[in-house]
Amino acid sequence: MDRVTTRSLDSAELEAKARSNHQMKKTLTWWDLMWFGMGAVIGAGIFVLTGLEAKEVAGPAVVLSYVVSGVSALLSVFCYTEFAVEIPVAGGSFAYLRVELGEFVAFIAAGNILLEYVIGGAAVARSWTSYFATLCNHQPEDFRITAHSLASGYNDLDPIAVGVIIIICIIAVASMKASSRLNYVASIVHIVVILFIIIAGLIKADTKNYKDFNPYGPRGIFQASAVLFFAYVGFDAVSTMAEETKDPARDIPIGLVGSMVVTTTLYCLLAVTLCLMQPYQNIDTDAPFSVAFQAVGWDWAKYVVAAGALKGMTSVLLVGAVGQARYLTHIARTHMMPPWFAQVNAKTGTPVNATVTLMAATGIIAFFTDLPILSNLLSIATLFIFMLVALALLVRRYYVTGVTTTANRNKLIVCLLLILGSSIVTAAYWGLSTKGWVGYCITGPIWLFATIGLWAFVPHAREAKLWGVPLVPWLPSASIAINIFLLGSIDSKSFIRFGVWTGFLLLYYFFFGLHASYDTAKEYEGEIRKVEQGDGNGYGYGDRDVGSGNSLAKPPY
Repeated sequence: MDRVTTRSLDSAELEAKARSNHQMKKTLTWWDLMWFGMGAVIGAGIFVLTGLEAKEVAGPAVVLSYVVSGVSALLSVFCYTEFAVEIPVAGGSFAYLRVELGEFVAFIAAGNILLEYVIGGAAVARSWTSYFATLCNHQPEDFRITAHSLASGYNDLDPIAVGVIIIICIIAVASMKASSRLNYVASIVHIVVILFIIIAGLIKADTKNYKDFNPYGPRGIFQASAVLFFAYVGFDAVSTMAEETKDPARDIPIGLVGSMVVTTTLYCLLAVTLCLMQPYQNIDTDAPFSVAFQAVGWDWAKYVVAAGALKGMTSVLLVGAVGQARYLTHIARTHMMPPWFAQVNAKTGTPVNATVTLMAATGIIAFFTDLPILSNLLSIATLFIFMLVALALLVRRYYVTGVTTTANRNKLIVCLLLILGSSIVTAAYWGLSTKGWVGYCITGPIWLFATIGLWAFVPHAREAKLWGVPLVPWLPSASIAINIFLLGSIDSKSFIRFGVWTGFLLLYYFFFGLHASYDTAKEYEGEIRKVEQGDGNGYGYGDRDVGSGNSLAKPPY
């Protein structure tokens, strides 16, 4: 009960950095973060899944799918940015959720964050093999080994993907600044190739291919959007670099928001270009852009596209390796995972143990598992986490222990439950009812009035000190609604896999992580109290003391 009812403090998360023995080096600026953001996001999603979703799910209207996913991602970016500025630690959303929603929710989210990165890295690595095969004038199957004794979807073994992951792992542990420089160069080359694809592709455009713009209807657009959210996964890795950023208050908002706006614009232009070059029925699902240039008679261009895609996927793998290791490092600082993972190497200033372990897991999954299985499961984990971060932001603004009155706390709880409930019912209705519309006339107004109620009748308990999300509560409430809605478009088998993984996390937490975290909180309790009483950083806001369960009842400023 101590762990379930206790929320951490901003100061406690900042103080936890000392448990890594050595500090991570502050070497990054907004320019680095912007390129990391683009490097983290522009990769396998756009170069592989665009063709699959355009051909089988959305048709040329796949560009609208990217708009929907982009809006959802941008809303989440704003929520992440405020937390990253206020709590600049390597734990990313794990640290944010631990402060606002408590340790239990944070750990379940943390397990899914790590699943997101491991699966995402595996999916990108397998896509790397597909484009490498195109570059060599081969089919992807030529570079994979079929194991007939294994189940379908897990029997195409991919040794090249494993080799790429090993190389990326070596770079990620060597130096953060070296990783930044490599990502910077790779991303510039990648952007140049993308601009080439757009310009050259539009030269070969045929507007007749856009006559049947939306062959699968609105449902196809949103179903594709849920899967294509995979193409936006990775920007949250940039928030884990806040600890290594020189000026978080300035650099993080510019880097995160700027990279997401550029990325969404490029995605939409690429989707339009692909569907103008070829009828959507003829798009290749493995290497759509390369084959599209081949189909219009520009065989030489497919090599440029394949090389650019490889550059992009390499940077995605690199930023993913950097981000996932920093998540695990901060989780291990709380001892919810073994503290061995929290160690930072004195020479390189990087978390070597965490990086090597997670990349090894990524390599194993990439060796066995096909892309469609990975992409759906990845989207569930990501949308779930982004929804929780938006919810945590509302809690952060409207609830501070000892400041928020009981009446306002109860109004906040009712409004949040109505926002969550109406969003869940809307998503379920969308998933189960193929033609109905009456349900939306009920759930939509409930969400609207709940958000109005939060805005009009619950006063803010805290304002952002350095950089704040605009239009609170509207922006985070919309983020919750759209993330949950997209979850309703994902297939049931992916939810089963997600449920199995979450069940495993619960077992680990209740038998191991819970007890280690409790002991660690008690061990550091005196140190944390000292910080809260004004002898340290003074970031406490009056939430519950870590480990003690006691309300500090302090004002927010």
